[in-house]
Amino acid sequence: MAKDGFVVEIRPLRLLRPIYFTNVLFYLNDAVTQLLEHKEEYTQFGIVRYFAEYFSSVKNGNHVLFREFGYIKATAHNRASFIRVLWRCFRQIGKNGDLLAMLEYSSLLQLLCPDFPVEMVQHAARIVLMDDAMDCLMSFSDFLFSFQIQFYFEEFLESIAVIYQDLLSGKSPNTVIVPTSTSVEQLPQVATEETEAQEGVDSSVFGECIEVLCERFKHNHPSTSAIREVLELTQRVTFYGFVMALVRHEGVNQDIGALPNKSELLIDPEMDQEVEKLIAQIAISPTSNSSSSVPGHKEPPRKASPRKSLHHRKRIEMESDGSTEETDSSEN
Repeated sequence: MAKDGFVVEIRPLRLLRPIYFTNVLFYLNDAVTQLLEHKEEYTQFGIVRYFAEYFSSVKNGNHVLFREFGYIKATAHNRASFIRVLWRCFRQIGKNGDLLAMLEYSSLLQLLCPDFPVEMVQHAARIVLMDDAMDCLMSFSDFLFSFQIQFYFEEFLESIAVIYQDLLSGKSPNTVIVPTSTSVEQLPQVATEETEAQEGVDSSVFGECIEVLCERFKHNHPSTSAIREVLELTQRVTFYGFVMALVRHEGVNQDIGALPNKSELLIDPEMDQEVEKLIAQIAISPTSNSSSSVPGHKEPPRKASPRKSLHHRKRIEMESDGSTEETDSSEN
């Protein structure tokens, strides 16, 4: 469609599922901004092709690679895409059975998003560790599913933390303030209070307050049916007990749509084939044969480094999923 000398390409937008159309202006604005910032590079192969590949990247979820934190959390689709990228890039950690500390997971996240805040990783680790020390080691699957809930429902968790704190302090449900947003710094306070009141709060009262919140909440939140299912299992609930139940709820995981169920988390035949191809290429490369060509020299067995394999996986992810020039330029 032509208008005032401009050609508007509508067809790439059909690649997007209906849920994305609420954020079309956001993606159009970002696409134009990226084009203007790197116009010399992108205009060489055509603006129409650039926009087609940009929205194809949005559809495939590769658009969040190496982007700034403000961008990856700007929409629900971006958050789900980032969670999926985290899983696909670093799945080998779980497959190897490696356990990592919170700061190590923070370093991995910053490989994908250089300004990813460590505070977000701390809150995700707190869901897993609860009363344990923050320097304890965590499995990849435990951290990943907890991170998914913390990152995707960040504003929701902040708000229910305030509700929980009010109920824990003895306020009547009628006087509990149901917030729309709050400060992240209040989450550690909840953990401190829970050590003093392990019984938690009444599940039905907590559930009623959460449902009032969800009726007018503008951010992502779990379905009210899932929340009821979790709270119906016990008469009293602690804050982190409730959050951990959301982490384990398969319906919540399916609603987000970023990760498979836990039993299939480490299964990815397509990615395994790419890794095998890469290993085969390395095995026949001249540099890999140079050391073995020395008479009597035998290479000692070495344990695979998770970080090294993760770097290769990151490159594989970009190549196999067809990331756009826009993501490549942000890497530079």
